[in-house]
Amino acid sequence: MRVKPVDWVEIPAGILRRGTPAEEVEEVAHRYAGTGVPVEWYRKEAPRTEIHLPAFRIARTQVTAGQWALFAQATGRPAPQAPVDHPVIGVAWKEAVDYCRWLGDQLGGLDVRLPTEDEWERAARGNDGREFPWGNEYRTGLANLVDLGIGTTTPVGSFPEGASPFGVLDMAGNADEWTSTRYAPYPGAPSEVPSTEDWAFDPHITRGGAFRHDRDLARCARRHCAYEQDLTAIGVGFRLATSAK
Repeated sequence: MRVKPVDWVEIPAGILRRGTPAEEVEEVAHRYAGTGVPVEWYRKEAPRTEIHLPAFRIARTQVTAGQWALFAQATGRPAPQAPVDHPVIGVAWKEAVDYCRWLGDQLGGLDVRLPTEDEWERAARGNDGREFPWGNEYRTGLANLVDLGIGTTTPVGSFPEGASPFGVLDMAGNADEWTSTRYAPYPGAPSEVPSTEDWAFDPHITRGGAFRHDRDLARCARRHCAYEQDLTAIGVGFRLATSAK
């Protein structure tokens, strides 16, 4: 059994314009009112803060069912029921962490891990405060979201025109993605933002949205968790990160 090298994208050290300015939250909620998302969900993105992140690497695409199958075979887990070039979904956070550790061992001791929430947003957003990985305007056809009507995953990397500024693919849609970060309000968040989300199935932040989600979850700033236990139905997968060379 041999694993293939990861297609890493180098993300240089730089500034992340994280989140959404508090004074713009109401306008954002109004803009996406058609999705039925209440304004309270957007307040978790506030305030806008500029933070410096060191360089790191992130996988160009999500972990596929074919990649996961090697891990499943080695560890006695069930094989995924998906085409080998589609993202693996239905993966619990602890299983994703276990995969990272296993793959790191297969790659000679590389520190493979889940990206932090800030790293994920930096890889999606680049150096500016863009709304979506590809720019500020939503365009149907740049990501596998509910408006396409596909209703399931597609092969990873199927939407190259929806790439982030660094060339990272599928950072909106296809599979929702685990990060290593547990939910907490941003420092300086509006007072009504909850300190915990006890209603979430898992407390770790997911990003990007899946095939079943609307365009609001494609936004680079959108923070959420896995709120349903059926992680396959809601399309939860993951991608890999590691330190810069």
